[in-house]
Amino acid sequence: MSAPLYLDYNATTPVDERVLDAMLPFFREHFGNPSSEHAPGWAADEAVTKAREQTARVIGATPRTITFTSGATESISLAIRGAGAIYGGRRHRIVTVATEHKAVLKTCEAMEREGYETTYLPVDANGLVDPAAIEAALDEETFLVSVMWGNNETGVIQPIPEIAEIAHAAGAIMMTDATQAVGKVPISVNHDGVDLLALSGHKMYGPKGVGALYTRQRGPRVKLQPQVTGGGQEAGMRGGTVNVPGVVGLGEAAHIARRAQDADAERLEALRDRFEAAVLDAVPGTIVNAADAPRLPNTTSLRFDGVRAAQLLPVMSGVAASLGAACQSPHRTPSHVLKAMGLTDDQALATVRFSLGRPTTEAEVDAAVGHIVEATQTVRRRLAA
Repeated sequence: MSAPLYLDYNATTPVDERVLDAMLPFFREHFGNPSSEHAPGWAADEAVTKAREQTARVIGATPRTITFTSGATESISLAIRGAGAIYGGRRHRIVTVATEHKAVLKTCEAMEREGYETTYLPVDANGLVDPAAIEAALDEETFLVSVMWGNNETGVIQPIPEIAEIAHAAGAIMMTDATQAVGKVPISVNHDGVDLLALSGHKMYGPKGVGALYTRQRGPRVKLQPQVTGGGQEAGMRGGTVNVPGVVGLGEAAHIARRAQDADAERLEALRDRFEAAVLDAVPGTIVNAADAPRLPNTTSLRFDGVRAAQLLPVMSGVAASLGAACQSPHRTPSHVLKAMGLTDDQALATVRFSLGRPTTEAEVDAAVGHIVEATQTVRRRLAA
């Protein structure tokens, strides 16, 4: 049985061969602990330093602002909990958006159990939050505004620079979960006004189990209380022996993404548009969710009215896609992102997310359309019988 056409790159990406080549020596030849005071340790520390520089460059930051973590979820927790521990004595409110990733929403819920307050702002039918609503929600009790840069399910891009300006005017910190955006759209933390930014390696052709948090160090400096304590690694921000191979992989993935970003975005947006147009033409009753919003170049959320996605995907075995966020797929519940956009339960459950990647070709896109047409026809015939 041949492997399905992979169109689920927002869930995870394959490790780029160049990334793997950069990582391999640090499993055996250069296995030193970067905290050790000897030649093998110094070699590992030098590799970590290079990776920190590479990771910083992809978001327009300086190396000392980067803390390596186990992934975006840990970075988000460190940002929200760490900021709350420092600023929560004077301010105790978080303002976020209903369409955020569960990593943000669940952390906010946990903070609420500890006495913090969270305002969850609505979005419009295209998944966009109104900056004026953010401004109206801010008060002297707000210490943090958290808005995802690019949505993992719909690809919707929020106006982060505008939101950051509003947050700063109210004396709040601007945080963004940029897990899906880094390497796909231009990001410059200083120009865009971001104070905290979470990213992950495996969303940009790096390894799983490694990520980073950007923390502004000046203009003003943002302080966080570490959430993982230990031997003082990562400038005291995250205890534990540094995952040198993983960090090297993240750095190399960021380096490649920075150089390939513009060309990748142009090619993938063209492929996505080709894919959408073909599916809309061939499958009646198909709708693109958030079609009128600015979106990540590789992402499309398609609704097949009258068909449950959970019925469609098993029949569409020639294509690997998802119901929405990979972490939510096993639950078979309506997407909170789509529900926040005003979709009914039936409409949300009829939605499939397709996300293209660097290896995706025109031939794969065209072949995927054929699989989708055949699968939707099969399911609709069954439902009509």
